[in-house]
Amino acid sequence: MLKSIAGLIKNSKQFNNLIIYGIGQGFNLITPLLVVPYIVSICGEEGYGKIGVGMALAFFIMVFIDYGSEIVGVKDVAVNREDRDKLEGIFITTYTAKFILLLAILVIVFVLFYFIPYFNKEKTLFLLSLSMVIGQFINPTWFLQGIENFKWITILNILSKIIYLVGIFLFLKKPEDYVYSNLIWGIGMIAANGISWFYIVYKYSFSFLDLKKDEVTKLIKHNFSIFSSQIFVSLQMYSPIVLISFFGGNSMAGQYKIVDQIIVIFKTYLLLFFNFVYPRVCYLLDKSKKEALHFWKIYNGLNGVFIIISMIIIALFSTKIVTFFNPKEIIEISNLLKIAILIPILQSVSIPLKQLVLGSNKQREYVKIVMIITIISLSIIVVITPFYHVFGILFALIITEIITALLFYSIIKKDLFVRTS
Repeated sequence: MLKSIAGLIKNSKQFNNLIIYGIGQGFNLITPLLVVPYIVSICGEEGYGKIGVGMALAFFIMVFIDYGSEIVGVKDVAVNREDRDKLEGIFITTYTAKFILLLAILVIVFVLFYFIPYFNKEKTLFLLSLSMVIGQFINPTWFLQGIENFKWITILNILSKIIYLVGIFLFLKKPEDYVYSNLIWGIGMIAANGISWFYIVYKYSFSFLDLKKDEVTKLIKHNFSIFSSQIFVSLQMYSPIVLISFFGGNSMAGQYKIVDQIIVIFKTYLLLFFNFVYPRVCYLLDKSKKEALHFWKIYNGLNGVFIIISMIIIALFSTKIVTFFNPKEIIEISNLLKIAILIPILQSVSIPLKQLVLGSNKQREYVKIVMIITIISLSIIVVITPFYHVFGILFALIITEIITALLFYSIIKKDLFVRTS
């Protein structure tokens, strides 16, 4: 392990990228600690639960806009990073497809928010939350990941979080102001991502005049399978709070959101760490499976140790951590948190395995597994949530992470591990 760490530090470019990326992700860890206690103190657990539902819906809608670019796009950019013309084709084709999808989705959700009673009750919150979707449309992080420009990823991440922090403390002053929380998040995304988008277009001199319409159609068809799998992934990630709100009310959704907010810091960190390692894994797998696996073991092994230590600390200080967020049911939420720490630990195994599955061009197998896992997860949640509430959701998420890791491993163990051993 010490030799692996020394090798990591010796590789100055990768080490510097990791430090820069880590600084940006540090803002993701700090921001909720600063914002959530204030939001709960102003809007209460019920208001925070509503904010969580609006945010979950926005994140789910984002999948339709991304349309697999965070996986397929990253890989295409990583492999073609030295060919400017191919990069231009990938960039302008992807954004044109995303724009078409954005217009279609906005029309659909506007109709749903106005005519479905559950959404209509909080239509102002949900409609303002769509600013996050627009921010995600602009988001060029997928391109920056492919070329491994973590400096700009860090810049846009820090800038968006600063705008969000300032906006929350300036504009949330009374309970009914909860409707503006997600709007402020979206404004931060639009501003930061917009700057980064123009930076890329200017640096590479990309022109949308060179767009080939048939390439847009080809991309939409090609990315459909991976996009459909991401729908299932998002359902698994964001449906729990919507379901707990539906079955147990917004106060219970607020309790779940507080637990999830603590855990999601590390879940988000793991996904962002995936984004950091994934382009390099794809690049190395294209060159040498042995070298790729060595790189994969070093980074994900060290990361797994960090997650385990972090979860132990959270378990030991769960009551004090929960108290920091100003809820009413401190003991109950603290006990739920001790159960929830298993989720990031299991994800520190399943997400690295996902890197290898996708990097090895096993998209079909990945899609099948994701669909199966999501159906299992949602089935368990729907059956037991009315009886066991938040505990039922946590139990379902833990079980599905275990099954996911086992299935991913079963796909790649023969093709990758055996051949490189």
